[in-house]
Amino acid sequence: MSMKKAAIMVDDMYQVLEVWYPYYRFREGGVDVNLIAAEAKKEYHSKEGYPCISEIAAGRANVDHFDCMVVPGGFAPDFMRRSPEVIKFANDMVNAGKIIAAICHGGWLLCSTKIFKGKKATCFMAIKDDIINAGAEYIDDECVVDGNLITSRKPDDLPAFCTAILKALSKE
Repeated sequence: MSMKKAAIMVDDMYQVLEVWYPYYRFREGGVDVNLIAAEAKKEYHSKEGYPCISEIAAGRANVDHFDCMVVPGGFAPDFMRRSPEVIKFANDMVNAGKIIAAICHGGWLLCSTKIFKGKKATCFMAIKDDIINAGAEYIDDECVVDGNLITSRKPDDLPAFCTAILKALSKE
């Protein structure tokens, strides 16, 4: 696979496995990964307090530099969608036709884009109505791939989720 680049979105209260499992799996697979948040060089904490430091502010991130955007769950997506810059970056990635991946509550951020319209998707069951109202056909499966949209339900689904993303990146 030629060098691909993934943006993993972060904010406070992120689900620790849904950030770090893809982060290291992608690096192991030869994908360059950046942690992107509303602010650059800020320390964000997982639900358990585990820290990560964002590398790039969403308002300064160039979609042309990324092949994929991953939105982890936890409560972080609720904080992410409060930032106009994060929403703009997500919309720009969607509009550019990039690979868009969300797991668990990650779909909350994507509800602020048009990615779900006419697509099949999954998520953590608590936000099922949100993605349906955003236009998705909800499928209760460990990983749903519909074109450039890749979604999963929970941390147990991470192996299938990351495999699907790496497969999609290898086709680019």
